Amino acid sequence: MTTIKEVTDYLERIAPGHLQESYDNAGLIVGDPATEVTGVLTSLDCTEEIIEEAAARGCNVVVAHHPIVFRGLKRLNGANYVERTVIQAIRRGIAIYAIHTNLDNVRFRGVNERIAQRLGLQRLRLLRAKDETGEVGSGMVGELPQPLSEGDFLALLHERMHATVVRHTPLTGKEVRTVAVAGGAGGFLLADAKAAGAQAFVTADYKYHEFFDAEGDIVICDIGHYESEQFTTQLLAELLTKEFTTFAVLSTERNTNPVRYYVG
Repeated sequence: MTTIKEVTDYLERIAPGHLQESYDNAGLIVGDPATEVTGVLTSLDCTEEIIEEAAARGCNVVVAHHPIVFRGLKRLNGANYVERTVIQAIRRGIAIYAIHTNLDNVRFRGVNERIAQRLGLQRLRLLRAKDETGEVGSGMVGELPQPLSEGDFLALLHERMHATVVRHTPLTGKEVRTVAVAGGAGGFLLADAKAAGAQAFVTADYKYHEFFDAEGDIVICDIGHYESEQFTTQLLAELLTKEFTTFAVLSTERNTNPVRYYVG
């Protein structure tokens, strides 16, 4: 028998809860830690559809990157998708665990390492270290095996990250050798990416005026929030599968990205 607490304790050995940002709500959001685990479904987001999928596939735990409850709930009457998701989870006896910015802030087996691996980057290091160990911090920077033209790098990025579109700043004419990455909204790391000597910075959620901050020094590549973090679902499943053998670990078969693109 494996309990929810054993699963969450293991995940927090990889990404301790105290590493989450102050605004975050990572951890066990719904569920009793003493409950036996019958199966785990991993996902980037936790929505009503994910709860339905977990129930249909025999999973009583959802491990998601994004917390379904981000701010305090004053009512629980199904008025919005957050409340409905929580209600459905409680009704169906499905626990919800979120491993969010704490998984962003670890050097090994974290969100940004997985992005770097997808791009084939080598000699990885944190973009902004938060302690002297070099194991806690934000973003990641690494080197391509071979330098690429900016056009070829954009094509590689599009392919490897399954990006529908790549919004980017004007090309600089330089070869891309060093690449900085930050899953989700990583614009706060632009100065760090420049200081690291990166020719390209891969992240998401850039606003119009923020693109000007590239100032011709670097190519900012916004691939979309979901696109930058989507492989976290697979990462979580791999970690849990290696550690636990008493229950099935499944990855969601649903695309939870709320953003759609029209390509005319």
